[in-house]
Amino acid sequence: MDAKTAVDRVGRGKERQVNMRFLAMANHYVFEPEFCNPAAGWEKGQVEKNVQDARPRLWNPMPNFPDLASLNAWLERRCMEFWRDTPHGTLAGSIADAWGSEQAALMQLPPAFDGFVEQSKRVSPTCLISFERNRYSVPASFANRPVSLRIYPDRLVVAAEGQILCEHDRLIQRSHHLPGRTIYDWRHYLAVIQRKPGALRNGAPFVDLPPAFRQLQSQLLRRPGGDREMVDILALVLHHDEQVVLNAVELALSEGVATKTHVLNLLHRLIDGKSTDAPSIDPPGALALKREPRANVERYDELRPRDAGSRHAS
Repeated sequence: MDAKTAVDRVGRGKERQVNMRFLAMANHYVFEPEFCNPAAGWEKGQVEKNVQDARPRLWNPMPNFPDLASLNAWLERRCMEFWRDTPHGTLAGSIADAWGSEQAALMQLPPAFDGFVEQSKRVSPTCLISFERNRYSVPASFANRPVSLRIYPDRLVVAAEGQILCEHDRLIQRSHHLPGRTIYDWRHYLAVIQRKPGALRNGAPFVDLPPAFRQLQSQLLRRPGGDREMVDILALVLHHDEQVVLNAVELALSEGVATKTHVLNLLHRLIDGKSTDAPSIDPPGALALKREPRANVERYDELRPRDAGSRHAS
Protein backbone atom coordinates (compact mmCIF):
# COMPACT_ATOMS: atom_id res chain seq x y z
CA MET A 1 0.00 0.00 0.00
CA ASP A 2 1.37 3.44 -0.94
CA ALA A 3 1.68 5.92 1.91
CA LYS A 4 -0.78 8.82 1.74
CA THR A 5 2.08 11.22 2.48
CA ALA A 6 3.66 10.16 -0.85
CA VAL A 7 0.76 9.28 -3.17
CA ASP A 8 -2.61 10.99 -3.61
CA ARG A 9 -4.05 8.53 -6.15
CA VAL A 10 -3.02 5.08 -7.38
CA GLY A 11 -3.43 4.46 -11.13
CA ARG A 12 -2.90 1.44 -13.35
CA GLY A 13 0.34 -0.47 -12.99
CA LYS A 14 3.00 1.85 -11.64
CA GLU A 15 1.11 5.02 -12.46
CA ARG A 16 0.79 7.31 -9.45
CA GLN A 17 -0.41 10.84 -8.72
CA VAL A 18 2.38 11.89 -6.38
CA ASN A 19 1.74 14.17 -3.40
CA MET A 20 3.17 17.64 -4.05
CA ARG A 21 5.23 17.68 -0.87
CA PHE A 22 6.73 14.28 -1.67
CA LEU A 23 7.51 15.48 -5.19
CA ALA A 24 9.18 18.58 -3.73
CA MET A 25 11.37 16.32 -1.56
CA ALA A 26 12.27 14.16 -4.58
CA ASN A 27 13.29 17.27 -6.53
CA HIS A 28 15.25 18.59 -3.55
CA TYR A 29 17.36 15.43 -3.24
CA VAL A 30 17.37 14.81 -7.03
CA PHE A 31 15.89 11.32 -7.22
CA GLU A 32 13.01 9.81 -9.16
CA PRO A 33 10.48 7.77 -7.17
CA GLU A 34 9.73 4.30 -8.50
CA PHE A 35 6.59 2.53 -7.29
CA CYS A 36 5.61 -1.14 -7.20
CA ASN A 37 2.59 -2.60 -8.93
CA PRO A 38 -0.56 -2.87 -6.78
CA ALA A 39 -0.82 -6.14 -4.81
CA ALA A 40 2.70 -7.18 -5.89
CA GLY A 41 4.42 -7.49 -2.55
CA TRP A 42 7.22 -9.69 -3.94
CA GLU A 43 8.61 -6.67 -5.82
CA LYS A 44 9.73 -5.13 -2.55
CA GLY A 45 10.17 -8.32 -0.52
CA GLN A 46 13.95 -8.04 -0.26
CA VAL A 47 13.70 -4.56 1.27
CA GLU A 48 11.03 -5.64 3.74
CA LYS A 49 13.06 -8.74 4.68
CA ASN A 50 16.08 -6.56 5.50
CA VAL A 51 13.89 -4.36 7.69
CA GLN A 52 12.39 -7.39 9.40
CA ASP A 53 15.86 -8.78 10.18
CA ALA A 54 17.18 -5.43 11.44
CA ARG A 55 14.33 -4.72 13.86
CA PRO A 56 15.21 -7.38 16.47
CA ARG A 57 18.86 -6.33 16.45
CA LEU A 58 18.04 -2.66 16.92
CA TRP A 59 15.07 -2.79 19.29
CA ASN A 60 15.75 -5.80 21.51
CA PRO A 61 15.59 -4.97 24.37
CA MET A 62 13.27 -1.99 23.84
CA PRO A 63 14.89 1.15 25.36
CA ASN A 64 13.09 4.17 26.85
CA PHE A 65 13.66 7.77 25.78
CA PRO A 66 12.54 11.10 27.27
CA ASP A 67 11.73 12.63 23.86
CA LEU A 68 11.79 12.05 20.10
CA ALA A 69 15.13 13.83 19.61
CA SER A 70 16.88 11.44 22.02
CA LEU A 71 15.35 8.43 20.26
CA ASN A 72 16.53 9.65 16.84
CA ALA A 73 20.07 10.33 18.09
CA TRP A 74 20.29 6.85 19.64
CA LEU A 75 18.85 5.19 16.52
CA GLU A 76 21.41 6.92 14.29
CA ARG A 77 24.28 5.64 16.45
CA ARG A 78 22.87 2.09 16.48
CA CYS A 79 22.43 2.06 12.69
CA MET A 80 26.04 3.13 12.17
CA GLU A 81 27.21 0.39 14.54
CA PHE A 82 25.02 -2.07 12.64
CA TRP A 83 26.62 -1.04 9.31
CA ARG A 84 30.13 -1.53 10.75
CA ASP A 85 29.31 -5.01 12.06
CA THR A 86 27.35 -6.34 9.03
CA PRO A 87 29.19 -7.80 6.00
CA HIS A 88 28.20 -6.24 2.69
CA GLY A 89 27.40 -9.55 1.03
CA THR A 90 28.75 -8.93 -2.48
CA LEU A 91 31.73 -6.66 -1.77
CA ALA A 92 34.64 -7.14 0.58
CA GLY A 93 34.30 -5.65 4.04
CA SER A 94 31.25 -4.31 5.87
CA ILE A 95 28.39 -2.09 4.73
CA ALA A 96 30.24 0.87 6.27
CA ASP A 97 33.36 0.03 4.22
CA ALA A 98 31.37 -0.09 0.97
CA TRP A 99 29.69 3.19 1.86
CA GLY A 100 33.06 4.84 2.54
CA SER A 101 34.44 3.90 -0.88
CA GLU A 102 31.26 4.92 -2.70
CA GLN A 103 30.79 8.22 -0.88
CA ALA A 104 33.57 9.98 -2.79
CA ALA A 105 31.69 9.49 -6.09
CA LEU A 106 28.39 10.92 -4.81
CA MET A 107 27.21 14.51 -5.15
CA GLN A 108 27.26 16.72 -2.06
CA LEU A 109 24.17 16.38 0.12
CA PRO A 110 21.99 19.52 -0.04
CA PRO A 111 20.61 21.20 3.10
CA ALA A 112 18.00 19.15 4.92
CA PHE A 113 14.58 19.22 3.29
CA ASP A 114 11.91 21.09 5.25
CA GLY A 115 9.61 18.11 5.53
CA PHE A 116 6.06 18.84 6.60
CA VAL A 117 2.53 17.92 5.62
CA GLU A 118 0.50 20.98 4.64
CA GLN A 119 -3.22 21.53 5.16
CA SER A 120 -5.46 24.51 4.46
CA LYS A 121 -7.40 25.81 7.45
CA ARG A 122 -9.80 28.66 8.13
CA VAL A 123 -9.34 30.53 11.40
CA SER A 124 -12.48 30.70 13.54
CA PRO A 125 -13.96 33.99 14.84
CA THR A 126 -12.33 33.16 18.19
CA CYS A 127 -8.89 32.97 16.51
CA LEU A 128 -8.56 29.17 16.63
CA ILE A 129 -7.80 26.38 14.16
CA SER A 130 -8.57 22.69 14.72
CA PHE A 131 -6.21 19.77 14.25
CA GLU A 132 -6.51 16.22 15.62
CA ARG A 133 -9.41 17.10 17.97
CA ASN A 134 -7.38 19.94 19.54
CA ARG A 135 -7.56 23.67 18.87
CA TYR A 136 -4.66 26.11 18.58
CA SER A 137 -4.70 29.90 18.69
CA VAL A 138 -3.70 32.17 15.80
CA PRO A 139 -3.04 35.96 15.88
CA ALA A 140 -6.33 37.86 16.03
CA SER A 141 -5.61 39.78 12.84
CA PHE A 142 -6.22 36.53 10.90
CA ALA A 143 -9.62 35.67 12.38
CA ASN A 144 -12.07 34.36 9.73
CA ARG A 145 -9.25 34.11 7.20
CA PRO A 146 -7.59 31.14 5.44
CA VAL A 147 -4.15 30.01 6.62
CA SER A 148 -1.74 27.18 5.86
CA LEU A 149 -1.00 24.64 8.61
CA ARG A 150 2.41 22.98 8.33
CA ILE A 151 2.45 19.74 10.31
CA TYR A 152 5.74 18.43 11.72
CA PRO A 153 6.16 15.42 14.03
CA ASP A 154 6.70 17.64 17.08
CA ARG A 155 5.24 21.04 16.20
CA LEU A 156 2.64 22.92 14.16
CA VAL A 157 3.51 26.03 12.16
CA VAL A 158 0.83 28.42 10.85
CA ALA A 159 1.70 30.48 7.77
CA ALA A 160 -0.15 32.97 5.58
CA GLU A 161 0.73 35.59 2.99
CA GLY A 162 4.30 34.33 2.72
CA GLN A 163 5.12 34.70 6.41
CA ILE A 164 5.14 32.52 9.53
CA LEU A 165 2.36 33.62 11.88
CA CYS A 166 2.94 31.40 14.90
CA GLU A 167 4.17 28.03 16.10
CA HIS A 168 2.82 25.56 18.68
CA ASP A 169 4.15 22.38 20.20
CA ARG A 170 2.10 19.55 18.72
CA LEU A 171 -0.14 17.92 21.29
CA ILE A 172 -0.51 14.19 20.62
CA GLN A 173 -3.21 12.32 22.55
CA ARG A 174 -3.39 8.62 21.87
CA SER A 175 -6.69 8.06 23.65
CA HIS A 176 -9.81 9.07 21.71
CA HIS A 177 -11.82 9.01 24.94
CA LEU A 178 -10.11 12.15 26.28
CA PRO A 179 -11.71 15.50 25.37
CA GLY A 180 -9.92 17.80 22.97
CA ARG A 181 -7.83 20.62 24.42
CA THR A 182 -7.44 24.27 23.47
CA ILE A 183 -3.90 25.66 23.40
CA TYR A 184 -3.79 29.45 23.70
CA ASP A 185 -1.00 31.94 23.25
CA TRP A 186 -2.07 35.12 25.08
CA ARG A 187 0.02 37.26 22.73
CA HIS A 188 -2.37 36.38 19.90
CA TYR A 189 -5.23 38.18 21.66
CA LEU A 190 -3.55 41.50 22.48
CA ALA A 191 -5.32 43.24 19.59
CA VAL A 192 -8.67 42.04 20.99
CA ILE A 193 -8.19 43.32 24.53
CA GLN A 194 -6.93 46.66 23.25
CA ARG A 195 -10.45 47.16 21.87
CA LYS A 196 -12.17 45.43 24.82
CA PRO A 197 -10.01 45.75 27.96
CA GLY A 198 -12.68 44.12 30.10
CA ALA A 199 -12.03 40.78 28.36
CA LEU A 200 -8.76 40.59 30.27
CA ARG A 201 -10.50 39.76 33.56
CA ASN A 202 -12.00 36.38 32.67
CA GLY A 203 -10.56 35.64 29.25
CA ALA A 204 -9.39 32.02 28.87
CA PRO A 205 -6.27 32.97 26.82
CA PHE A 206 -4.91 34.96 29.77
CA VAL A 207 -5.14 32.24 32.42
CA ASP A 208 -1.52 31.19 31.82
CA LEU A 209 0.14 34.61 31.90
CA PRO A 210 3.66 34.66 33.36
CA PRO A 211 3.58 34.91 37.20
CA ALA A 212 4.83 38.53 37.26
CA PHE A 213 2.07 39.63 34.88
CA ARG A 214 -0.52 37.74 36.92
CA GLN A 215 0.62 39.43 40.15
CA LEU A 216 0.57 42.85 38.52
CA GLN A 217 -2.87 42.18 37.09
CA SER A 218 -4.29 41.23 40.50
CA GLN A 219 -3.19 44.62 41.85
CA LEU A 220 -4.16 46.80 38.88
CA LEU A 221 -7.66 45.37 38.46
CA ARG A 222 -8.58 46.53 41.96
CA ARG A 223 -8.34 50.14 40.83
CA PRO A 224 -10.54 52.08 38.39
CA GLY A 225 -8.94 52.04 34.95
CA GLY A 226 -6.73 49.11 35.90
CA ASP A 227 -7.96 47.11 32.90
CA ARG A 228 -6.63 49.68 30.44
CA GLU A 229 -3.32 50.03 32.29
CA MET A 230 -2.76 46.26 32.30
CA VAL A 231 -3.60 46.03 28.59
CA ASP A 232 -1.10 48.78 27.79
CA ILE A 233 1.61 46.99 29.79
CA LEU A 234 0.95 43.65 28.06
CA ALA A 235 1.03 45.39 24.68
CA LEU A 236 4.65 46.41 25.39
CA VAL A 237 5.75 42.90 24.36
CA LEU A 238 4.71 43.76 20.78
CA HIS A 239 7.46 46.38 20.60
CA HIS A 240 10.06 45.22 23.16
CA ASP A 241 11.68 41.98 24.23
CA GLU A 242 9.25 40.12 26.45
CA GLN A 243 11.89 39.21 29.04
CA VAL A 244 12.89 42.87 29.42
CA VAL A 245 9.23 43.83 29.98
CA LEU A 246 8.94 41.06 32.58
CA ASN A 247 12.06 42.35 34.34
CA ALA A 248 10.55 45.84 34.50
CA VAL A 249 7.30 44.46 35.95
CA GLU A 250 9.18 42.39 38.54
CA LEU A 251 11.18 45.47 39.61
CA ALA A 252 8.01 47.54 39.92
CA LEU A 253 6.39 44.85 42.08
CA SER A 254 9.45 44.53 44.31
CA GLU A 255 9.46 48.31 44.85
CA GLY A 256 5.75 48.30 45.69
CA VAL A 257 4.87 50.73 42.88
CA ALA A 258 2.63 48.71 40.57
CA THR A 259 1.67 51.42 38.08
CA LYS A 260 1.92 51.72 34.33
CA THR A 261 4.01 54.90 34.59
CA HIS A 262 6.58 53.26 36.85
CA VAL A 263 6.80 50.14 34.67
CA LEU A 264 7.43 52.33 31.60
CA ASN A 265 10.10 54.27 33.45
CA LEU A 266 11.88 51.07 34.53
CA LEU A 267 11.55 49.58 31.05
CA HIS A 268 13.22 52.55 29.36
CA ARG A 269 15.98 52.48 31.95
CA LEU A 270 16.61 48.80 31.26
CA ILE A 271 16.64 49.37 27.51
CA ASP A 272 19.01 52.34 27.83
CA GLY A 273 21.27 50.42 30.21
CA LYS A 274 20.75 52.86 33.08
CA SER A 275 20.56 51.92 36.73
CA THR A 276 17.11 51.08 38.07
CA ASP A 277 18.09 51.66 41.71
CA ALA A 278 16.40 54.86 42.88
CA PRO A 279 18.47 56.97 45.30
CA SER A 280 17.13 57.08 48.85
CA ILE A 281 15.98 60.59 49.75
CA ASP A 282 15.09 61.65 53.27
CA PRO A 283 12.96 64.82 53.04
CA PRO A 284 13.43 67.37 55.85
CA GLY A 285 10.80 67.34 58.56
CA ALA A 286 9.72 70.91 57.71
CA LEU A 287 8.26 69.63 54.45
CA ALA A 288 5.91 67.18 56.13
CA LEU A 289 2.21 68.06 55.69
CA LYS A 290 0.19 68.54 58.84
CA ARG A 291 -3.08 68.53 56.92
CA GLU A 292 -3.64 66.85 53.59
CA PRO A 293 -5.05 69.20 50.92
CA ARG A 294 -8.50 68.41 49.65
CA ALA A 295 -10.37 69.47 46.56
CA ASN A 296 -12.96 72.14 47.42
CA VAL A 297 -14.88 73.43 44.42
CA GLU A 298 -17.07 75.59 46.68
CA ARG A 299 -14.33 78.21 46.66
CA TYR A 300 -15.20 78.98 43.06
CA ASP A 301 -18.67 80.08 44.21
CA GLU A 302 -17.01 83.08 45.88
CA LEU A 303 -16.15 84.41 42.42
CA ARG A 304 -19.78 84.52 41.42
CA PRO A 305 -21.55 87.90 41.89
CA ARG A 306 -23.94 87.99 44.82
CA ASP A 307 -26.25 90.73 43.41
CA ALA A 308 -29.16 89.35 41.45
CA GLY A 309 -28.90 92.02 38.75
CA SER A 310 -25.20 91.72 38.13
CA ARG A 311 -23.82 89.85 35.13
CA HIS A 312 -20.80 87.64 34.65
CA ALA A 313 -17.85 89.07 32.84
CA SER A 314 -17.65 87.66 29.35
